[in-house]
Amino acid sequence: MKKYEIAALNKQELVDKLKELEQRLADINFIRVIEQPQNPMVFRNSRRDIGRMKNRLHQLETVEKQALLL
Repeated sequence: MKKYEIAALNKQELVDKLKELEQRLADINFIRVIEQPQNPMVFRNSRRDIGRMKNRLHQLETVEKQALLL
């Protein structure tokens, strides 16, 4: 996913998509142990997408905490 696609998602959509990607990453990792993947970049891209989503979730939580303090 691109950064602008992730930025357009709300918090609940991010959590759902994050769970889906983590499950997909576990499946890819399992398949990678058994046999050589056809496209090794899928594993790398999935990890990066998960990182981007976790970063965006952290940003949203920080904004919410700051709003509560004001």
